[in-house]
Amino acid sequence: MVSSPVTSPPASLLAPDPAPAQQRGRTGTASPGAAAQPACFHCGLPVTDAEPLAAELDGSRRVFCCGGCQALAQTLHAAGFAHLYGDEARFARPIDDDARREAEPIWAAYDTPELRSQFVRPLDGGRAEITLAPENIRCAACAWLIEQHLSRQPGVESAVANVATRRVVVRWRDGAQTVAGLLAALAGIGYMAWPFEVSRSDQQDRRARRGLLMRMAVAMLGMMQVMMYAWPIYTHEATIDPGQLQLMRWASFALTLPVVFYAASPIFAGAWRSLRQRHMGMDVPVAIGIGAGFMASALATVRGVGEVYFDSVTMFVAFLLLARYLELRVRQASRSGAEMLARQLPATCERLAGVGAAGERVPVARLRAGDLVRVKAGEIVPADGTVVAGASELDESMLTGESRPVRRSAGETVLAGCFNTASPLELRVTRVGAGTRLAEIVAVLDRALAEKPRLATLADRVAGWFVATLLVLAALTGVVWGLWIDPARALLVTIAVLVVSCPCALSLATPAAMAAAGAALSRRGVLLTRGHALETLAGVTDVVLDKTGTLTEGRFAVAAVEPLAGLDQAQCLALAAAMERGGEHPIARALVAAAEAGAGVDAPVAVADMRNVPGQGLEASIAGRRLRLGRRDFVAGLAPEGATSSPDAASDCAHPGATFVWLGAESGPLARFALADLERAETPRLLAQLRVLGVRCHLVSGDNAPTVRWWGTHFGIECVAGGTTPEGKRDYVARLQQGGAVVLAVGDGINDAPVLAQAQVSIAIGSGAPLAQAGADAVLTHGGVAEIATALAVSRQTRRVVRQNLGWAFFYNVVAIPLAATGLVTAWMAGIGMSLSSLLVVANAWRLLRAGRKGA
Repeated sequence: MVSSPVTSPPASLLAPDPAPAQQRGRTGTASPGAAAQPACFHCGLPVTDAEPLAAELDGSRRVFCCGGCQALAQTLHAAGFAHLYGDEARFARPIDDDARREAEPIWAAYDTPELRSQFVRPLDGGRAEITLAPENIRCAACAWLIEQHLSRQPGVESAVANVATRRVVVRWRDGAQTVAGLLAALAGIGYMAWPFEVSRSDQQDRRARRGLLMRMAVAMLGMMQVMMYAWPIYTHEATIDPGQLQLMRWASFALTLPVVFYAASPIFAGAWRSLRQRHMGMDVPVAIGIGAGFMASALATVRGVGEVYFDSVTMFVAFLLLARYLELRVRQASRSGAEMLARQLPATCERLAGVGAAGERVPVARLRAGDLVRVKAGEIVPADGTVVAGASELDESMLTGESRPVRRSAGETVLAGCFNTASPLELRVTRVGAGTRLAEIVAVLDRALAEKPRLATLADRVAGWFVATLLVLAALTGVVWGLWIDPARALLVTIAVLVVSCPCALSLATPAAMAAAGAALSRRGVLLTRGHALETLAGVTDVVLDKTGTLTEGRFAVAAVEPLAGLDQAQCLALAAAMERGGEHPIARALVAAAEAGAGVDAPVAVADMRNVPGQGLEASIAGRRLRLGRRDFVAGLAPEGATSSPDAASDCAHPGATFVWLGAESGPLARFALADLERAETPRLLAQLRVLGVRCHLVSGDNAPTVRWWGTHFGIECVAGGTTPEGKRDYVARLQQGGAVVLAVGDGINDAPVLAQAQVSIAIGSGAPLAQAGADAVLTHGGVAEIATALAVSRQTRRVVRQNLGWAFFYNVVAIPLAATGLVTAWMAGIGMSLSSLLVVANAWRLLRAGRKGA
C-alpha cells in the first residue's frame, strides 16, 4: 500500500491574490490606472464598500476590504513589522465565505480515524502534535503571525513556524482542539494549510544526510585547524622552540579527538560489523589506518618524541566523508522516482452517491471498487477508475514520463496519481490501494532496487579478496621496514599502504553507476525490474519488435475513404459517424473520430429506426433514406437486384491488411472505408535511433504475412516474419541466439510472454499488461517507444562509466600501493589520493543522472 500524503487543495481554495502588481502599493488607494476605486492596504484587493473600514497607521489613514485585514495590519504594526508593507510585500487576505464552505468538509476529513493516525502524532500526557504546510508563508512576519494566532487557539500549547522549510509544528491538548479547527484558524488569517507527512524513508534519508554533513563539517574544521599547526612544523621545525613545538602537538591532539571519535565513528562501526560477520569490508583497512595513525601520534605526543600524523588522519577522514556524502546522494537519487510516486495519492477525495449527485469528503482509504468519485480541476486522482461524466486533460508525467497533458473523456481509464488540470471528472473506481497502477510501479521499482546486478556482486567479492590481500601486504611492508629498512618509518609506511589502497573506489565503481542510470531511466518512464537488465541491454545486438501494440497503436483508424455514388469523403464519414455515434466497438470509435477530425458537416445528422444486426452491421433511416453500414454482403442486401455493382474487396488499397466497412442505400453502395492499425508517433524516431546504435531490427508479428511485409517496408525493416505464433516468435529468437546474437525482445507482455522469456533481455510496453504480471526485465510505462532506444544508449553509457571507474580504481591501486610501500607516499598524501579516487568514481557516475532529463 502506498503512502497517502496531504491532498492537493482545490484551485478555488488557494488564497486569492488577483490584484495586479500596479495595485499593490501600500498607500490605501488604487494606482492611477484604477481610477477612484481604493485598494485594501493589507491584501491589495479592491475595496467596493461606500464606507470602507479604516484605521490610522503610522499617522496615515488606511482602508481595508474586511475586518480580518484590518486586524492583521494593526497586529503587524503593533509587533514592529510595519516596514514589511512596502512595494514588494503581499499578504494574503482571510479566506472568504464561499471558499470556507468548500474547504470545511476537507478539513473535517482530517479528524477521521484513518487520517488522524496518519498525520497526528500522539504524545504523552494526552497531547498531540501535527506538522502543517501553509501554502503562502513568505517571511518572518508570516511566521510570527502564524505562531501568535495559533498559540491563542483553545488547547494549543505551542506553535513553531519555520520559514525556510515552510512548515508549522503545532502541539495541543487532545480533546481540546481538532485538526479542522487548526486549519480553519490559519485560513482565517489568510494561510491555507494542509497536514504534512514526512515518509519514514524521507526521515531516514534526511537523518543520514544531516548526520554525515555534521561529521564532515567536524572533520573539515579539524583538518583546517590541525594543518595550521602542521604547516610551521613542516617548513620551520628547526627554528621552533621545543616547548612551543610540544604545545602545538598537544593542540593538534585535542583538535583530532572529535574527528576520530565522532566524525570517523561510522567507519569504526562498519569495520567492527565486518569483523563480527567475518567479512573483509572496505572499512577494515581504513579503520586500521586511522586508528594506527592516531594511536602512534598520541603516543609520540605523550612521550614528547617521535613523529605525529594528526594532519594526515584528519585530512583522510575529511576527504573520505566527502566521497561518502556524494555516494549517499547518488543512492538516494536512485530511489527518488519510487519515493515521489509513492507520495502521489491524496489523503481525501469526494465520494458521490450517484452521477451528478452531491458528494461527501472521505479518506481515500475508505474507497472501494465501484465507488463514484468527483475529481475537480487542481486535484489528484485518488484511485484507478473509468470516466463516467466529464472530459478533462490529465498530467500523467509522474507515471508515464509524458510531459504533455492527455485528454480523457467518458469511457476512458484514468490512473491514480494523475493531476487533473482542466475540468471536473466523475469516475467509477476500479482499483484501489495496492491494486492501482501507481502501486504496481512502486513495487516494480522496489523490486529492481532490491536486486543487485551481477557486476556489483562480482565487484563486492573482488573487494573482499582485495581487502584480505591488502592486510597481508601491509603487514609484510611493516615487517620489512621494521627489520631491514628504517624501523622509525615502519609504522608511517604501513599506515600509508593501508590508506592509499582502500578499495572504496573499487566497491563504488559499479553500484554508483548502476544506481544513477536506473534513476535516470525511471524518470523517462523505463522501469528496470531485474537487476541484470541494464548490464545486458548494453550488449544487445538484435532487437525483436512486435507490431500490434508496440510499433503501432493497436487500434483502428480510417486509412482511406472511397466514395462510390457522388458523395464526397466528408459526407460519407458524416453519415457513417451518425450511425455509429455512441458505439463502443473499435470500428465505431474510428469512424466517429475520423468524422470529427474532418469536420464533415456543421449540423448534426438525425438518425431514426436504428437496428443492430450482430456480426453484420447497422441499419437506420437518415433523411428518409434507408442506409446500412457494415459487411459488404450485408450492405449489398439492401439494394435490389441489378443495382450498381460495388468494387471488388480485393481491389488495390494503399494499406494491405486493412479492414473494409461498407456504406450503402437502396440505390446501391455509397462508400467504402478502409480501416487499419495506426503507427505510433514515436516509431520512426525509435527505428532511426536503433540504426544509429548499430543494432539489427526484426519485425515479428502474428498478423498475416503480406500485411507484415508491408509494415516492414514502411518502417524500413529488412528482417520480417509474419503469421508467427507465440511459440514461433520464441523459436525465431532462439535461432538468433544460436548465431551469437544478444536479443532484446519488445512486446505487450501478454501474448508475447514466450518471446520475452526467451530473449536475454526484454521490455514490455506497460500499456499492454498489468505491471505486476509482466515478466519482462524492464517496463515502458507509456507509449513513447523511442525511450527503448534511450535505454540502450544509457546502458551503453553506463557500461563505459563502469569500465572507466574500474579501470581508474585498478590503475590507481597498481601505481599507489608500490609507491606507498617504498615510502614515497606519506600518510597524508595517501589520504588525499584515496579520497580523490573515490570522489572521481562517484562524480563520474553522477553524470548518468543527466540522462534522466528529457533533453539529454
